[in-house]
Amino acid sequence: MDKLKTLILLLSVGLVVACSNDSQYSDLRARMEAIKARPKGHIEPPPEFKAYKTFTYGAAVSRSPFSPPVSEEVSVAPKGRAGVTPDFDRPKEILEDFSIDALPMVGTLMRPGGSLFALIKTPDGGLYRVAEGNHMGRNFGEVLEVSEMKVVVMEIVSDGQDGWVERPRTIMIAE
Repeated sequence: MDKLKTLILLLSVGLVVACSNDSQYSDLRARMEAIKARPKGHIEPPPEFKAYKTFTYGAAVSRSPFSPPVSEEVSVAPKGRAGVTPDFDRPKEILEDFSIDALPMVGTLMRPGGSLFALIKTPDGGLYRVAEGNHMGRNFGEVLEVSEMKVVVMEIVSDGQDGWVERPRTIMIAE
């Protein structure tokens, strides 16, 4: 058995020595030595960048171009003009609980008799119809005219000097 172990050991050592041929990699070694012998290249430094000038958006406080315009026309009444006072004794209507800017016109209804109503949507999702003579808005607004495209409201606002001023407002239909 000792002879068999010795024979296997000699055969395996011979096989390992026979398989290691250094001559087959000589061309690869020569190529690597040639590459290493080349002069090293020069890398340019990165370019200097100019400081970025920041942009400030200044139109954020302007009216959105995607919402319909609400026109405000102020008619100043002469001081001491009689008759321009709100009626504090009349019962308030439901649309007087909201600002007129928060009440878009969303459509119209026409009765068979020909009377036209505007459909006004409240911020809480309610839908109300208004006709000429109804009141809406927190500034004692009275509906003067209802058409298919707009509602004209006359508001009565304080002029800041213990008097009242009429201010017409137009609510265009929302697209």
